[in-house]
Amino acid sequence: MGLDYYEILEVDKNATDDELKKAYRKLAMKWHPDKNPDNKNDAETKFKLISEAYEVLSDPQKRAIYDQYGESNLKNGMPTAGDNAAPYFQTHDGRRFRFNPRSADGIFAEVFGFSSPYGGMGMRGGGCRGMGMRGQSWVSRSFGDIFGKDVFGESRQTSQAPRRKAPPIENKLPCSLEELYKGTTKKMKISREIAYASGKTVPVEEILTIEIQPGWKKGTKITFPEKGNEQPNVIAADIVFVIDEKPHNVFTRQGNDLVMTQKILLAEGEALSRSYTFQLTTLDGRGLTIAIDNGIDPTYEEVIAGEGMPISKNPSQRGNLRIKFDITFPSMVDAETESQN
Repeated sequence: MGLDYYEILEVDKNATDDELKKAYRKLAMKWHPDKNPDNKNDAETKFKLISEAYEVLSDPQKRAIYDQYGESNLKNGMPTAGDNAAPYFQTHDGRRFRFNPRSADGIFAEVFGFSSPYGGMGMRGGGCRGMGMRGQSWVSRSFGDIFGKDVFGESRQTSQAPRRKAPPIENKLPCSLEELYKGTTKKMKISREIAYASGKTVPVEEILTIEIQPGWKKGTKITFPEKGNEQPNVIAADIVFVIDEKPHNVFTRQGNDLVMTQKILLAEGEALSRSYTFQLTTLDGRGLTIAIDNGIDPTYEEVIAGEGMPISKNPSQRGNLRIKFDITFPSMVDAETESQN
């Protein structure tokens, strides 16, 4: 199901050009990202949808195609005989039309005559200093007459029940030990519903960017405030991603330490000398030579300082690498072989 541009602009399907422009002015000023610094991402999404709806409905050709064929065909075209993916829209009577949407900022500037909700009011960069309450009230009254409300969103005394906050939505975010060691960027695509005053909800898709920091642990939470589905009289839920660690074939993590087990298989007649050397690859791809000069027994543990996981509060510091040993003696191998036979 495509977007309902009439619902987005909160007008009926017989709306005149003047009614469309009035609706656009009201909603574009309300949802301009500059007017919503604490909710900029959501505001930008709504601002773009409002601009797209106005662009289509205010253009007679686009509106006629949209009314007859819908949003998807308006944007993507309708395949014609011998053309599996026509880059243009072709009506049944042979007319061709290509949808090239304009930028939301460009539409705003064309309608209002300035590119910022404050640009035409002498307010950018603190232009209202010295005006005092009297000057502020004059600006609010003047533009309120034009737009039908106080464009600054000044508080009006109304009786409105407090909105409840929807409970957070948690999702596991599996990460490899390599990702948690070096840090990485993950992009998560979400689908959500945004609501308009009419109660109509519109589906949108967004990309959330998560910057995984070196040293983050399982259980670390990354919160995107109010990115859940919107509903009338309900504050949208927070989307929460919870770090989960994928199993690694060499290392396990204990706090900030990395733990591994080195297997040693002794050939017949061989004994552990006082020195033992082996190679391993670290989580950031370095080759590390481990040389042990002490005697090794099944209870021995070698500790390599500073070769563990980064400490998230200070990634330049790291925990330790702890190496345990699994020593298999010839008698143990023989006994295991006999038991299998």
